[in-house]
Amino acid sequence: MNQCVHILFLLVVLILVTTTATNQLVAVGRGGGGDGNGVMKKCLDKERHALLHFKASLQDPIGCLYTWRAEENDCCRWKGVMCNNNKTGHVTGLNIRLCLLEGEISHSLVNLSYLNHLDLSANYFNGTIPTFIGSLTQLRYLDLSFNYFNGTIPTFIGSLTQLRYLDLSDNDFNGIIPGSIGSLTELRHLDLSYNSLYGTIPQEFGNLTNLQGISLGNVGRCRVENIQWLSHLSHLEDLRMDGISLAKQNYWVDVISSLRNLSHLSLDGCELSQVMYPYSSSFLNSSSSLYFLNLRNNNLTSSMYHWLFPLTSNKLQYLYLSNNMLDGIPKYFGNICSLTFLNLNNNSMAVEFSVFLSNLSGCTSLSLQYLHASQNQFTGPLSDDIQTLTNLTYLDISNNRISDTIPMDIWSMWPSQLTYLNLSSNNISGKAPDLSSHFDSNSVIDLSSNNFYGPMSNVSSTVASLDLSRNKFSGGISFICQIVGGFLEFLDLSGNFLSGPLPNCLWHFKRLVVLKLEDNNLSGRLPPSIGYLRELEVLDLYKNNFSGELPLSLKNCTSLNLMNLGANKFSGNVPVWIGEKLSRLYVLILRSNSFFGTIPLQLCQLPNLQILDMSKNHLNGTIPSCLSNLRSMIQGGKTYENVHFMLTSDHVVLNEYVDQAMIEWQGDEREFFRNLGLLRSIDLSSNNLTGQIPYAITNLYELISLNLSKNSLLGEIPLTIGQMKQLETLDLSRNNLSGEMPSSMSEMCLLNDLDVSFNNLSGRIPTSTQLQSFEPSRYNGNRRLCGPPLSKKCPGDEESEATSVNGKSEGDGEDIDEVWGWFYIGGATGFVTGFWIACGALLLNRQEGHVFFHFYDGFSDWVYVKVVVFIVNLQRVS
Repeated sequence: MNQCVHILFLLVVLILVTTTATNQLVAVGRGGGGDGNGVMKKCLDKERHALLHFKASLQDPIGCLYTWRAEENDCCRWKGVMCNNNKTGHVTGLNIRLCLLEGEISHSLVNLSYLNHLDLSANYFNGTIPTFIGSLTQLRYLDLSFNYFNGTIPTFIGSLTQLRYLDLSDNDFNGIIPGSIGSLTELRHLDLSYNSLYGTIPQEFGNLTNLQGISLGNVGRCRVENIQWLSHLSHLEDLRMDGISLAKQNYWVDVISSLRNLSHLSLDGCELSQVMYPYSSSFLNSSSSLYFLNLRNNNLTSSMYHWLFPLTSNKLQYLYLSNNMLDGIPKYFGNICSLTFLNLNNNSMAVEFSVFLSNLSGCTSLSLQYLHASQNQFTGPLSDDIQTLTNLTYLDISNNRISDTIPMDIWSMWPSQLTYLNLSSNNISGKAPDLSSHFDSNSVIDLSSNNFYGPMSNVSSTVASLDLSRNKFSGGISFICQIVGGFLEFLDLSGNFLSGPLPNCLWHFKRLVVLKLEDNNLSGRLPPSIGYLRELEVLDLYKNNFSGELPLSLKNCTSLNLMNLGANKFSGNVPVWIGEKLSRLYVLILRSNSFFGTIPLQLCQLPNLQILDMSKNHLNGTIPSCLSNLRSMIQGGKTYENVHFMLTSDHVVLNEYVDQAMIEWQGDEREFFRNLGLLRSIDLSSNNLTGQIPYAITNLYELISLNLSKNSLLGEIPLTIGQMKQLETLDLSRNNLSGEMPSSMSEMCLLNDLDVSFNNLSGRIPTSTQLQSFEPSRYNGNRRLCGPPLSKKCPGDEESEATSVNGKSEGDGEDIDEVWGWFYIGGATGFVTGFWIACGALLLNRQEGHVFFHFYDGFSDWVYVKVVVFIVNLQRVS
């Protein structure tokens, strides 16, 4: 089961459910009434001991079972325990969800012979389902969802014939779905979703004639061989089969339409485009009771509209058609008078936006509230017809080809209060529109990646997320002082022509998480009010003209984990409070400024620091040896999760931001996104640093890039530098280093960028799989350095060559082959080692409960880079 889904579920549901559920359970556990004389029945000793045995075998990290104490005689009063207090005192129910319990489910529960309700969902139970569960034949409710159960779903589940509710979702079950589930003829609800099952859906499911809801979504690699079993489920109201192949199911639409009570249908990714005959002629006379219909990810074309029409009655409220191949919408969409939500993202609608809107111009224009139509090919202007959607609160038409200008007063004339507006990544131009009115509290406004120009003046005072980046806005940014509602969480004004100071009104933004102002012409000192941004996690001021010393109030921003102040005109000493107060930093970029003085030792106290760039300043003194204390550059396995989530409206719009930064990488400036958290880098180049390279710095085993070039460093390269086996980039050029290159450098198998030029190095360049693959220019400026790849021979090489020519034997060719063999083996070993270190991080993080939503993207980038580097190095040498 996906660890991220599990953690999100626990966090969200724990807040929403636990308090209410706990109160209800305590009330139920204590019961009411009693026997005929008004005496409450206590639980039986046998059952109380069974519960204590159950508790004893578990780890209870949050004290969920704190009321289960031996000295408390009446277990009916324990949290989560339900009893029949009125008559027998038997334990009839256990509701122990969201407790994070871990351990073995004790066999003692078999002594609860009257148990009819068992909910162990949202815990950390693993292994197979205990066999004694099959003996609890009185069970009517069984929920084991959101755990880590594995193995096959046992056939003995079919012996629980009294079950009305069965939920085994969000586990790690594999194998086929047992047909014995078809014996549970009393079932009303069945959920097997989010497992790793395969094979066919059992025909025996047709026996579950009392089913009201069945969820088979994302169960694994399953298919339907004959969909006729569905037609027997006449009481079915909710059907979810996402990811199950229906490719061979002719007339499946007829079967669906025969389910007169069906209101919720989800067939996401079911290969519906491969069905030859989805419906029969008789189907066209049928009607539908659907209010929710999801047909995403099926490669459907507009030919599907013929059979979709009878499924879109005036009961339909939610329609998902995203990630298909639709080239437009039919006019009957405008007559679905109940439709409130329409998702058409990522299709092929190469039509004018005004034509698209005209097909929604019937009664749908009065009911529609949410319109998702991003990543299509809409052309033409943003038509005034959009205002006919009088109740629209959510509009996303980003990533299209919409062009022309927007009337200045279009939003002031908007008939409804907008919660979400996203026009990003189009070709819209013109002056900035008035964004001050008709936006609801906690609203999201995204006009990024367009061609808006001129000064920005009016903006909603209650906006929560404002993205105006990558446009041509100019003038000052004092307009942000209008945002006084206290809702602002995200502000991105980067990539414009904005100028002037950052206004001193930031005390309004106490909930701000991300502030991005990079790549503008902003200037002046940072205002003292920046210290009010206590929730700020990202501060990116890169490439502006800010100047002066950093304000002392900035130390109050203790939530910062990324601070990029590079390419400005900041001056003064690097503040010691950065290391003392900003302990969450994992990215600190101060490059290309005018900082002077020594590198403060306090920076060594930053436990999460992975990227340190202080290059191109006026720093002096020595490199602190305590940099070897930077824990995140020593310990492998974990990567920083550089994704920020913001809940930004009453409708819980999830706004996601992924950290990004321009990093100097192997001589070029490169933008890192999702893989930023994988990088570990130190750049102290182009300063006035003196002294020796500290030996302790070679203990940073996980460092990937080290640049100490263009300083005045002297002494030898540390002999132990070879233990930095993850280094891919090492630049020590243009210093005063002397002595020989350490032989341990031959062990740096991942090194693909090396520069030691213009020092005073001497002796032979060590022989390795990597060091001879670099251009000779990477060793230039060291007069006493010799050996390949330099043309200069080392003393004794001429004599050795003569001996080799005169004494050549039959085995010499084999020796050469052996050297090349070791080259390939060494390079492959470096790649495999790095691969499994990163892969190990993925496995370990599951056990540590670490949430990393986008590890896969960054990891795939990392693997790709490793492969390319390895191939390039092979080509260089060969």
